[in-house]
Amino acid sequence: MATKLHGALRRELTIGGKPHMLTIDTEGLKLVPKGKRKGLELAWRDLVSGEAALAVALNASLEQRPGHRPRLLKRMELRSPRHGRGQPAT
Repeated sequence: MATKLHGALRRELTIGGKPHMLTIDTEGLKLVPKGKRKGLELAWRDLVSGEAALAVALNASLEQRPGHRPRLLKRMELRSPRHGRGQPAT
């Protein structure tokens, strides 16, 4: 039997030699460089609906264009704390 997630679960991990904080809660997950406030968020509903996979595929296709330096697309599933839920970041 699995344990239900009621509060936030925080873990520290190292990515590319730099510490990050991963927070998992009932809404989704958030990955932030340690000591910072802004990071990436992924809502569970976006992961399940396929919106997250769509954003990854779109970013990958932009990176393959010759002579084009892509700007990271921020969609609903990759929202910063200053943007409300469901609002695309610009």
